[in-house]
Amino acid sequence: MGICSSTSSTQVATAKLILPDGKLQEYSYPVRVSYVLQKHPACFICNADEMDFDDVVSAVNDNDELHPGQLYFALPTSWLKHPLQAEEMAALAVRASSALMKSGGEKCRFRKNSVSPVTFSGEEVKSGRTTGGARRGSGSGGRKFSAMLSAIPE
Repeated sequence: MGICSSTSSTQVATAKLILPDGKLQEYSYPVRVSYVLQKHPACFICNADEMDFDDVVSAVNDNDELHPGQLYFALPTSWLKHPLQAEEMAALAVRASSALMKSGGEKCRFRKNSVSPVTFSGEEVKSGRTTGGARRGSGSGGRKFSAMLSAIPE
């Protein structure tokens, strides 16, 4: 997707926590999840790398530490063991991107041609056939999506 790089090579790696209100908390020192949860008792902490579409959201153990260089979310406890829908994952990605941009600590840029375009003909979408690629997640597999795309003239 993109390349993220620090704005300064002397910057210390931090564990980044995105709060439910969209704010970013950074920890440059080891911090236990239980300590973070004292400040946010109605939440649980999850590792962004372990989140996937249609997969249940699981909590990081209270005794574990947040690792520098990792991104975490503080989510409401009602999301615990809840299958993460595509819309929710997109909203979390927007929340994280906004928080990171506001912090100014990291800037992400997208490399041209870094992602190969995927195209489906209408027939493939109707029949559920695709031309390859592994399906991630443990979802129903019965969903069929059709793109409604348009061009924006520059």
